[in-house]
Amino acid sequence: MKILNIVETAYRGTIEEQDDTVLWFNQALGSAGADISVVLRGNAVNYAVRRQDASGLAFGDVRQTQPPRLAADVSRLVSSGIAVHVVEEDLADRAIEAAELVPGLKLLARREIAPMLGEFDHIWRW
Repeated sequence: MKILNIVETAYRGTIEEQDDTVLWFNQALGSAGADISVVLRGNAVNYAVRRQDASGLAFGDVRQTQPPRLAADVSRLVSSGIAVHVVEEDLADRAIEAAELVPGLKLLARREIAPMLGEFDHIWRW
């Protein structure tokens, strides 16, 4: 069974959980042997930017001591063999260059999303 996860809503729970639950979920499924692929689109393309640093995050006197490391989470997906695609137009809309991204991602034109859907048994959109 092939599963495609399209992640568009970004930073869901990252303050409380120190990671994106959807990325963690994909890693867990992939580690358990599921055939997973991920598409980062919309604001979620920001997850793939290497040089993120939320270590100074604070709310009043409360400091976030375990900030999210989303680029590292994306890198872990890639290094574990999960195909991670990033929508080119969404990168361009945010002035993100390919050189800023973690290595191993697959760039995907928006028009290529619909044709690829037929390759999967399940499509989950987050």
